[in-house]
Amino acid sequence: MRLANHDGRAVILTDDTSGFDVAAASGDRFGPDIQAVYDDWDAFTAWAADASGDAVAIDPAKLGPLTPRPFQSLGVGLNYADHVTESGFGTPDTLPPVFAKFQSSIAGPYETVTLVPGGKTDWEAELAIVVGREAHKVAEGTGWDYVAGLTVSQDLSERVTQLQGPAPQFGLGKSFPGYSPQGPWLVTPDELPNRDDLAIRGELDGEVVQEGRTSQMLFSVPALIEKLSQILVLKPGDVIYSGTPSGVGFTRDPEWLIQPGQTLVTTIEGIGTIRQTFV
Repeated sequence: MRLANHDGRAVILTDDTSGFDVAAASGDRFGPDIQAVYDDWDAFTAWAADASGDAVAIDPAKLGPLTPRPFQSLGVGLNYADHVTESGFGTPDTLPPVFAKFQSSIAGPYETVTLVPGGKTDWEAELAIVVGREAHKVAEGTGWDYVAGLTVSQDLSERVTQLQGPAPQFGLGKSFPGYSPQGPWLVTPDELPNRDDLAIRGELDGEVVQEGRTSQMLFSVPALIEKLSQILVLKPGDVIYSGTPSGVGFTRDPEWLIQPGQTLVTTIEGIGTIRQTFV
């Protein structure tokens, strides 16, 4: 299943250009608010398996974030070995660095983002995980059972705020308005060619700046659910930005950072593409 937030309403896609309205098709049992759909995900997916409705044409300009108001929005750092190396940090062994990405930064898949004046904004192409069931102290090997679906995201990072002392401000540096875009839709794991191995790519003005595969994660999708749930109670609709492969701009010599007028395109195999233009 592919689920979209179209014009503020939950829509199940039937192809890339059309779908049907969840609330209308379910007689208001589910939706229209996409965030509320996750609260009863098992019942929703059981209904959706045989559901149908009147066709709705998908307007890309009306697509919004898949988790507009999550209970928790979490970012994961240093989750690809090559990115660990380029960043100059040590490799995490039992748990990756985790930080909050505040709700006001969440944006849809095709939006204009205002750069921070005097800042250094960098790209981080990422697979985002949306939680489908409450997860606490999840047993090893069962993490996938708690995943509603996956989507494409960027963990846009303003490096001045993020790295200024005396201690880094990861959460604030990655939470300016529009700095957590996601979309274009949620894809359930059963729809993917290989849920554990998806190609991920970032392009700035048509030039490839990041390429990797989610199989290169140090902590896989299920491992992140399992490990985070030992500390947190993950709630349905929570979103986890799972880390970025190598190729970020601030570690390059010279630094390569996003400039006004540029366009960033992020693609993940089997899911889709998001696009941000910067001013």
